[in-house]
Amino acid sequence: MRRPNARAHHPRGESQEAAATTLAPPPPPPRPTISSAMSSRRARGRRLLAALLAAAFAVALLLLVPRSPRRRPHEYGVVIDAGSTGSRVHVIAYRSSSSSPASALPRIDWARTASMKAAPGLSSFASDPGGAGRSLAPLLEFARRRVPPESWAETDVRLMATAGLRLLDAAVAEAVLDSCRVLLRGSGFQFQDDWATEGMYAWIAANYALGTLGDDSQDTTGIIELGGASVQVTFVTDKPLPPEFSHTLKFGDATYNLYSHSFLQLGQNVAYESLHDMLSTPGHKSMATHLISQAKYRDPCTPRGFSPMEGAVKLPASVLESKVEYRPYAHAVGNFSECRSAALTLLQKGREECRYHECRMGAAFVPDLDGKFLATENFYHTSKFFRLRSKSFLSDLMLAGEKFCRGDWSKIKKEYRSFNEGELLLFCFSSAYIVALLHDTLKVPLDDKRIDVANQIGGVPVDWALGAFIVQKASNQTDMLHPEGEKISPEDGIRHGERPVHHNQGETMSLARRRWDLVEFLRWGASDRVCKFS
Repeated sequence: MRRPNARAHHPRGESQEAAATTLAPPPPPPRPTISSAMSSRRARGRRLLAALLAAAFAVALLLLVPRSPRRRPHEYGVVIDAGSTGSRVHVIAYRSSSSSPASALPRIDWARTASMKAAPGLSSFASDPGGAGRSLAPLLEFARRRVPPESWAETDVRLMATAGLRLLDAAVAEAVLDSCRVLLRGSGFQFQDDWATEGMYAWIAANYALGTLGDDSQDTTGIIELGGASVQVTFVTDKPLPPEFSHTLKFGDATYNLYSHSFLQLGQNVAYESLHDMLSTPGHKSMATHLISQAKYRDPCTPRGFSPMEGAVKLPASVLESKVEYRPYAHAVGNFSECRSAALTLLQKGREECRYHECRMGAAFVPDLDGKFLATENFYHTSKFFRLRSKSFLSDLMLAGEKFCRGDWSKIKKEYRSFNEGELLLFCFSSAYIVALLHDTLKVPLDDKRIDVANQIGGVPVDWALGAFIVQKASNQTDMLHPEGEKISPEDGIRHGERPVHHNQGETMSLARRRWDLVEFLRWGASDRVCKFS
């Protein structure tokens, strides 16, 4: 036990005085004077004022600087292109623009946009109209997988049939469309019966991609499309036109006076069948004999050596109606000049019924072609097959066609092994038919540089479905009335669905904006479309 009077122990080296200093309490701080307290309060006031001013400045900045608009949710549109050889569904995802007058055009989200094709075309269901609707079921199922279920009720679905369906009897075509309407009504998407109409918007799509809609009319590019069942010609002209060929299109501040017409039954596939019908008709100069069992006709549009047993030739109606088992066979001679002459005969059929001062194709009026043109579809596919340059298309095509037509069929098959024989058989005819159409009929010089042959513009397919979508969304925000108050019907030639295409959208979307919207259009375009010639 420690004694009370015992001395405290100090660590070694530490003096007693140091220990005492350590244990002593610190002296109290000096009491502030009146003047120092006032200075402190003034400093705190200045700091508070500075903080308030900074906060006010920040609020002002927030009010003055425009805030980014809230992103609108995705919307969707479904367009079914019912072509002559198959139907393709386009599921287009987009965001609506703001409410300004220049924003009628949608902002397309290419990453969420896709397409799918199914064969055959609706026109093949003439004997089974109910099958037409069933043929669209896989396309609708594809669309339902792409569109969120919560958006189905607000998503438009439109069926737009092309020339193949118009070749059918009117009652049969209507039965085919009725079958499709039944399916579309139960699709879960938004559908109206009058949306099942024809549509062709390649001219709008091409000039939208080029950035020439809303600009000087002279800068637009005309379209000549060689489809499977029809030929489409649309371009701006300042020449007076018969009313049935004249159409006025308003887009932004620009007004376009268009010549537009659809030449039915002059598409490549239908014309090929018509040519054989014509050549094999009894009494035609191409018939070699009239013996029922051994009838043959001279076929200049097929390379020599082609065996008639390899491909049956469709019997013409006049032969079928004779109630005789009559099977004409083609004797392939492969002569480009003769084929071109026969093709020209097809293109001028009905010319005697012309009611105008000049008819270049059948009984239809066609003015001189003004400006630049884009030749698409089978023009492009034929040019690609022969590996032609775009700008020397016609003159080079004639040389390539002459060589191909006079070639031996067995050698041709070996050289083009990757091609289907049925497709390969068409290229002699298509080369001659194109020269007869563009040069002999539409009077395009063989060395003309105004015509560009392509299915794309800057990587963007010239697809009518794009034009249809643009028109559909723009028409939701604008009145599209004919200047005379008339409705332009599909039969009038420009074929804009259920309404004519007249836009009153004020400012024109900038070229940069259009390029942004279109630069990745290939993501939802047809997989068989390839790049434009350089």
